[in-house]
Amino acid sequence: MTEVQHMPPDMTAPSEPPATPSDPSPPDTSHGPVTEALADSATETALLAPTEKKVKKIIRKKRRPARPQVDPATFKTEKPPPTGTIFNIWYNKWSGGDREDAYLSKTAAPSRCNIARDSGFTRADKIAGSYFCLFFARGLCPKGQECEYLHRLPGIHDLFNPNVDCFGRDKHSDYRDDMGGVGSFMRQNRTLYVGRIHVTDDIEEIVARHFQEWGQIDRIRVLTARGVAFITYTNEANSQFAKEAMAHQALDHSEILNVRWATVDPNPAAQKREARRIDEQAAEAIRRALPADYVAEIEGRDPEQKKRRKIEGGFGLQGYEAPDDVWYAKEKAALEAAADAQLLGGPEEQGIIEGTMDGEAGDLINGNGGDGILSSSTLAALRGYGARGAKFTSTRSPAPTVGPLVEYSSDDDSD
Repeated sequence: MTEVQHMPPDMTAPSEPPATPSDPSPPDTSHGPVTEALADSATETALLAPTEKKVKKIIRKKRRPARPQVDPATFKTEKPPPTGTIFNIWYNKWSGGDREDAYLSKTAAPSRCNIARDSGFTRADKIAGSYFCLFFARGLCPKGQECEYLHRLPGIHDLFNPNVDCFGRDKHSDYRDDMGGVGSFMRQNRTLYVGRIHVTDDIEEIVARHFQEWGQIDRIRVLTARGVAFITYTNEANSQFAKEAMAHQALDHSEILNVRWATVDPNPAAQKREARRIDEQAAEAIRRALPADYVAEIEGRDPEQKKRRKIEGGFGLQGYEAPDDVWYAKEKAALEAAADAQLLGGPEEQGIIEGTMDGEAGDLINGNGGDGILSSSTLAALRGYGARGAKFTSTRSPAPTVGPLVEYSSDDDSD
């Protein structure tokens, strides 16, 4: 049996076991070297272990795929009630009448587009110049990401031919009698007429809240007594999208809206404002087409440019001043040369190519063009031909004689 000795409560356990008197040897230190070895290995591991670098991860939110707005099994394209003489399968409507059916104009839309929930990428995002989905604008597209048209809002960079709208439908030379339909290509219309609005005290706030969902609005004018509003968008494509998205929709009081194209505003102030906007667009297009120095001189932002042109415009001829066409051609050539230098990869590569093209064949034989177009084996072969006595001549044209009217000739063959 094993005896278990209990320590008295008044005694404390020693920190280290004492050595026996019969054993004169020092205390047992068999664990000391092992402990030191473990400490040394831990220190060495800590020194050799690479420090963990804090990598900042940038999580980019991927665009989600477009969501089918309706169940494809329940989606049916039935012919609408006949209101004309000919049924157009492209527009899915009857033609032959100038006015919309009174019954359909008072029927609520079956669905409404929700941009925050329904928009996403489709097959059309891979094709430049794709049109927007008409059924998506109406909230009725069953295809989702498999659709061949865009499922998003138009932007300022979405530009289309003036003969078609953002959905790819052909415009006409004149508006319909009721100002409905696709519209006319004779003028750029960004204003919508919205009727049948329920009259309340906060009618302006309601109209702005519902219509700003379809793009940036330039101006809103509300006729409170008549329940009519005129909404002008900054971009024409947004107005086309909003017209289809809000047709026969309701705001806050279950009304059925009547959305049409607005006629030309007879207000002289509005006409001046529209003319000023067109002038600003034309000026911006000219600024992008002309060089920056030329635009700065026209706008008067660089008064010293005219003096520099007068000094440099003589081209060494006393009393001669180059016309604007010459300056424009010179600056255009400089811009094209800068663009070519960028395409070539910088001034160093351009210098190599120019040196190879303009230099004589002897420079290539002597090894000056080792970094050029010819390879080292070709240069070695040329050196071999040179050693056998072959001669290379240059085809450079002689420099023209100095003088303002030297070698002047006319395009006419009779001279």
